[in-house]
Amino acid sequence: MTDAYRSRPAVWAAVAFLGAWGVSTLYLFARGADWVFPIVSLGIFGGALSGLAWFLTRKCEAPNVPVPRPGIELAALLGFLALYAFIFLGWGLGALKAAVVAERPQEVAVLIVKLLVHVGIPAAILWWLRAPLKPLFDSGLGRRGFWPTLIVMGAVLIGLLAVVSPSLANIAKLNPTPMVLVWGITGAFVWNALEAGLCEEFLFRAALQSRFAAWFKSNAAAIVATSLLFGLAHAPGLYLRGGPGVDGWSTDPIQVVAFTIATLSPLSILFGVLWARTRSLLLVVLLHACVDVLPFSSEFISLWR
Repeated sequence: MTDAYRSRPAVWAAVAFLGAWGVSTLYLFARGADWVFPIVSLGIFGGALSGLAWFLTRKCEAPNVPVPRPGIELAALLGFLALYAFIFLGWGLGALKAAVVAERPQEVAVLIVKLLVHVGIPAAILWWLRAPLKPLFDSGLGRRGFWPTLIVMGAVLIGLLAVVSPSLANIAKLNPTPMVLVWGITGAFVWNALEAGLCEEFLFRAALQSRFAAWFKSNAAAIVATSLLFGLAHAPGLYLRGGPGVDGWSTDPIQVVAFTIATLSPLSILFGVLWARTRSLLLVVLLHACVDVLPFSSEFISLWR
């Protein structure tokens, strides 16, 4: 199988993803919840931007990630993911914030614990199973296609969020000076690259997707499986720690699951394509930060200035 994107597994993977996404979106429609945003998310992230990512990385020669024992490694990580979703996202994160009340120390504590949970523990599990770790942290900095993909995709993602989110208006309300604007947006980018980018991309892309790819022998199937799990893993935290006024929250746990799958999995498809095509952890981390930097900048400036 020379090209997983044109093979039969790719077709079945696409059918499986669209089926899961479609059922989730239909459930939201039946419950009177927001079913339009999932369609927008699929069209933009799962369709247009994933296609752009595929095009930009067409000449990238991504190295294979060695997975000596895919079944055992995948089972271990899936077991950890279940604990992560219910214990850390569902309870632990809220408990940590309750224990560290002051805002700045709380943010630092959350960052440290997230790095431990998302990167440290999964890496330790794989190390214990004698899986090679170095390929998972490959920056891919000198790889063909790295810079064009980073520049074009980064500009598109930041531009998209500038248009569709109230980020710029929220920043403007703070009346920041040019200097504050520079360090605020830069700091927000670096912080998000660590807290969201490195944490989620290492766990879901470098660790999990690589194991799924070895297990299924298909990059496409691995992207779909990881993306559905990415959405599903966020459901316990939203259900247990959310409340009225929080996007996607409901007293119906099935609706919460439907929301996370329908809205978050298309975004994961985009990053799954980028990882499969480049095997560059640095690239997916930086592009993940591009998604979050503007929405987070006003909060970051308010907290640290």
